[in-house]
Amino acid sequence: MRLITLLLFCLALAGCAAFDTLNESVSGISDYPAIGSGNILAADRDGLVQVRDLSTGRLVWEAETDVHFSAGPGLGVGTVILGSSDAEVVALNSENGEVLWKSEVSSEVLSVPVIANGIVVVRTTDGAIIALNEKNGGKLWSYEHNAPALSVRGIGAPIIVEDNVIVGYDNGKLMALRLTDGKYVWETSVAIPKGRSEVERLVDLDVDPIEVGGVIYIASYNGGAAAISELDGDVLWRNESISSYTGLSHDFRYLYLSDSTDDVWQLEQRGGASLWKQKELHQRKLTAPAVYESYVVVGDFEGYVHWLSTSDGRQLGRIKVADSAIDAKPIVVDNTVYIYAKDGTLAALKTRSP
Repeated sequence: MRLITLLLFCLALAGCAAFDTLNESVSGISDYPAIGSGNILAADRDGLVQVRDLSTGRLVWEAETDVHFSAGPGLGVGTVILGSSDAEVVALNSENGEVLWKSEVSSEVLSVPVIANGIVVVRTTDGAIIALNEKNGGKLWSYEHNAPALSVRGIGAPIIVEDNVIVGYDNGKLMALRLTDGKYVWETSVAIPKGRSEVERLVDLDVDPIEVGGVIYIASYNGGAAAISELDGDVLWRNESISSYTGLSHDFRYLYLSDSTDDVWQLEQRGGASLWKQKELHQRKLTAPAVYESYVVVGDFEGYVHWLSTSDGRQLGRIKVADSAIDAKPIVVDNTVYIYAKDGTLAALKTRSP
């Protein structure tokens, strides 16, 4: 069996002589970092945006703004798009951080903006989906959907598949809208509310959907995981034994997710059957998992990164990379896992044979 050794460079881990620091300037992250063009981008709630070289962590540029960032960044063509807690969407020049435009939206933005074909799509906390022109921030269309009186804090980002925007709502419904004009395409019930109290009936779709081969995979709080046909919204399967609000990942055959009690699951893509369940990390407030080679990688509330086997879920190793919680899903690019913690720690991890 291959021995796990972790090669680490980190941008905010004190006490490691070879490491640089980032947490002094980027503290209190807005959401996930973004990776593109050989760089990694991150923003904090005080309006600071930093771009660093993906392989070395060297600072490429930083910009100080007066915006309270709450979501993003999303990467467009020459643009960095972020949402704010003050109901704004902001576009920066991806080369130097210059503010290109700001647009007001209906409420706070908590999910990462997505960009395709010159269109920026954002989801706001009041349930609206809003499309903006990537060049100037002009409003192209909006689709309003009432949010329930009680819901889980946080909302999943839309995804764009072909010419459709796919978005999940707090009432357990998944919807497809046409990207060009926001016209309704289809809607399906992924999770059905059950129970007597409002808490028992929570079925929020707070997980970002993923698409694999024309199938949309999604999970809900209290309502299970499901596979949906991207073409017409038909439910292909539903596994009602799972409750999740973090996120999904996949490899060529399986799905992986962290549930609401912080157990990690492996599911079949074809039928949704559970193949293994890892309980040793119970209640450690895990991130969504990421698949890295033959490992499933998750971060936790104490700054640890755990490495699980894809074959049976057993724990193969762990390493502490931060002194704060890790909320953001690990990102895997070019055989490296990137971890972003709430105190601004940015770490790059990989394995090697002994």
